Amino acid sequence: MRKLLVTAMALAVSTGALAQSSTPAYQNNQSEARRQAAGNQGNAELFFMIERLQQEVRDLRGEIEQQQNQLDRLTRQSRERYIDLDQRLLDLSEKREQSRAGAASPPGSTAAPAKQERQQPQTVSREYRQPSQEERQAYDRIQNLIQEQKAYDQAIGELYDFVSEYPEGDLTVNAYYWLGEVYLVKPQLEQAKQAFTIVATRYQDHRKAPDALYKLGVVHDRMGDKEQAERYMRRVVDQYGASQAANLAKKYLGAS
Repeated sequence: MRKLLVTAMALAVSTGALAQSSTPAYQNNQSEARRQAAGNQGNAELFFMIERLQQEVRDLRGEIEQQQNQLDRLTRQSRERYIDLDQRLLDLSEKREQSRAGAASPPGSTAAPAKQERQQPQTVSREYRQPSQEERQAYDRIQNLIQEQKAYDQAIGELYDFVSEYPEGDLTVNAYYWLGEVYLVKPQLEQAKQAFTIVATRYQDHRKAPDALYKLGVVHDRMGDKEQAERYMRRVVDQYGASQAANLAKKYLGAS
């Protein structure tokens, strides 16, 4: 009897323990599944949130790039208008001088002004402002953009900045000349013509003037205006006969 009682108690204990151990395991599995489901849902929501933020960032970058392109275009147009206005003022000044010279000439001497203009030597050399170290470094950086990196668009922008920041200096004339060279390479012939004209007209006594006058002939040749190109080449020979540009102009005239 005692053995049966002990056996029954042991069986009851083991059955209860089994019941206790099986029920929490089932419940634990359900809880773990819920936790995993909740975690997966949270990860999915976080993923989509990150995707949405990244898309918004891409959209903002696109808008910024578009606005920057518009700003660059407006800046470039403004600079081109500036040099075009400069060229118009030079043309107006030249026409006014020719008008005064024609009014001062006696009757029957209408051919004299043209001959005088064609044989006009270099005027008395002015003293150009010598560049500071900072100016020289800025100019060298632009030369690197042109000669080494071939970054012509960037060089054009920096050349405009240079002539605005360092006006009427020795390297300023060089900057105008190289502006013409870069436009010639692109090629934007009208802008190149304007830049070279500034050097050849305003800075006739500068060392770059013969080269600018020769390049004006080259520009007109590429535009298909051979007659005007030859006029400029003759002016190079007449005004700057000892220059290397004059030698190039002679070769052009000899071949044309």
